[in-house]
Amino acid sequence: MFGAILLVALPVITVTGLLSYIAYGPEFGQARPAEVGWLRLPSFAWPTDPSWIYRLNQGLHVTLGIVVVPLVLAKLWSVMPRLVQWPPVRSPAQALERLTVLMLVGGVLLEIVTGVLNIQYDYIFGFDFYAAHYFGAWVFIAGFLSHVAIKVPVMWRRLRQTSLSDVLRERNGAAETRPDDEVSAPEGISRRGALALVAGGSGLLAALTIGQTVDGPLRSTALLLPRGRSYGDGPNDFQINRTAVAAGIDPGTTGDSWRVELSGMRAVGLDRAALEGMEQHTAVLPIACVEGWSTTQEWTGVRLRDLAALAGVSAGPATVSSLEQDGAFARATLGEHQVWHPDSLLALTVNGETLSLDHGYPARVIVPGLPGVHNTKWVARIDFAGGAAR
Repeated sequence: MFGAILLVALPVITVTGLLSYIAYGPEFGQARPAEVGWLRLPSFAWPTDPSWIYRLNQGLHVTLGIVVVPLVLAKLWSVMPRLVQWPPVRSPAQALERLTVLMLVGGVLLEIVTGVLNIQYDYIFGFDFYAAHYFGAWVFIAGFLSHVAIKVPVMWRRLRQTSLSDVLRERNGAAETRPDDEVSAPEGISRRGALALVAGGSGLLAALTIGQTVDGPLRSTALLLPRGRSYGDGPNDFQINRTAVAAGIDPGTTGDSWRVELSGMRAVGLDRAALEGMEQHTAVLPIACVEGWSTTQEWTGVRLRDLAALAGVSAGPATVSSLEQDGAFARATLGEHQVWHPDSLLALTVNGETLSLDHGYPARVIVPGLPGVHNTKWVARIDFAGGAAR
């Protein structure tokens, strides 16, 4: 039963993780890790519609990844006698099976441990999270596919022998639970008790996690995740992934002397007053982080395509640079479809109020469907690459 559930859940987690990598724009060399050799995924233009597509992807990836932790542990517990049997290998076929188990178990535990620590920003493992998580995923994928090919017939046979209704009707203890010849579960709990315990653990983790992905009352229930909290005051009271202090932003550079420099067929410098004097556009858009949190706010500012026209450009991508100097995401390249989307903004206000410094004052980018770290804050420069405006 545990294997059947994981057979559905783990591929969903894997696919959403790989889609997140594509959403970072590997075609622009800005996905992490950048160099992956022959493990490079086929890239495509990450969609801007629906605007909540990345929110859904990462919410599903992180929430489901946490929810399956009790399932993974229970599955390992249920087969532990076979994992530690001696001698470990009795035939070439069994050697192949145990190799797939090593890749499967090692891969899934690496992904769970590094993923949970990344959510908490607790990088105690001392190596690059993105590289380890990406390559670890491929080790898991290879082990998972190989192991499934070997074990699906066994799983199917066992599921047909004992129906779920029979398991749930079981009222006796472990003494009445007779293990089969394929899996010898440790004594001490009945099948019914094991299913209830794992379901309860997964349900509790779901209840303490899902609030970071949805707005409203559930936000306060995301007790396990620091980004389930809110920050700021009034209209600016929503999640912050990286504060101005953490980014090393000097408040003096965001004052009256601040300009956003546009480059294209011509160079243009605009202060905040000039931007406020341009046509303003308002869009209700989510912002979603790779760690799983997301929130929807009302943003107002100047369309990126209007700024491109001002720079004499009518098509093409753009690179946005921040006042931040040393951050891994101080610069982001936007695809043409992202720059020219009618709701893509250089935002000046949020929920009717001026952006706070932590939310990117004097101006930040907000683009539908874009990973949060590429919605650059404290924008200093936008380089438009493309044809001349007609």
